[in-house]
Amino acid sequence: MKRGMSFGLRCLAACALVLVLVRPAGLSAQGNPDPFGFKFNNGQGLQPIFEGWSKNPDGTFEMWYGYYNRNFLETLLVPVGPDNVIGLPAGPENKISLTQADRGQPSVFLPRIHRKAFSVAVPGDFGKKQLVWTVTVRGETQKAIGWLQREWEIDPIYGGKARNAESLKNKPPELMLNVPSTVKLPNPLALAATVVDDGLPTPRKGPPSRAIGQETPPTLKPLPDQAEIPVNVPGIGGGRGAGAGGQGPQGLVLNWIVWRGPAAVTFDHATTQVKDPKVIVTATFTKPGTYVLRAIADDGELHVNKDVTVTVN
Repeated sequence: MKRGMSFGLRCLAACALVLVLVRPAGLSAQGNPDPFGFKFNNGQGLQPIFEGWSKNPDGTFEMWYGYYNRNFLETLLVPVGPDNVIGLPAGPENKISLTQADRGQPSVFLPRIHRKAFSVAVPGDFGKKQLVWTVTVRGETQKAIGWLQREWEIDPIYGGKARNAESLKNKPPELMLNVPSTVKLPNPLALAATVVDDGLPTPRKGPPSRAIGQETPPTLKPLPDQAEIPVNVPGIGGGRGAGAGGQGPQGLVLNWIVWRGPAAVTFDHATTQVKDPKVIVTATFTKPGTYVLRAIADDGELHVNKDVTVTVN
């Protein structure tokens, strides 16, 4: 009778199998250009994310989406259209009126992770259909597929946070905007806002924390044979509150972002801790066109959004 494989050979075979099955961290089956988890200022892609669904009082549902811009500094511009579309996958079971490309999604994608950036309403009889957000950046197409799976129901207000006595009393901030509808280059634009809140929840003490994966990348130094640091290396990304690198200032804050437009917009204070109800922020544009700017008043638990459309001549 022949003996089986020796212990040593069995170990070698097992190790070979592990090497075949295990990929380095961060390497996807599609060939991630960032195979070893390096962090980059620019040159990377975008992943749309389905975050869950919630019920509306009228019996319809909200499908919630966010996104992950893998760059630490680069803002990605993807106009609504073939490369940035929300709709239903092909199939006879999906013949309802949600096949249009524009469902309110952003076309300007800020660096890093942005949770629950927007929602799309679907009918009460949506059933087992799917709502797919497809985004193509640098020739790479990524999808976020949303459907009404029971385990993915979320609370759109509290996001699963515990509702203590203070939370039950808390009301969302009130936000009023006064923004001109046009501006001429190279003039800046004054964004005037009035933010009123009930002071709840009680602001946390101590320095703001940073979410895992959003922390500041390490500072790099050039090698002895390098004249300077390469351009495509980690850097400190700007952004707004928790969506762009951890929690921002404690208490009531006002964030300004560009939601749609032909180019990025620079705000002198993208995130402002509100101490006076009247807040004025300056926006600077580099290209003409039509922009949608979004103001977000956030008390740390509840928030309210308002959009303004600005034509830059």
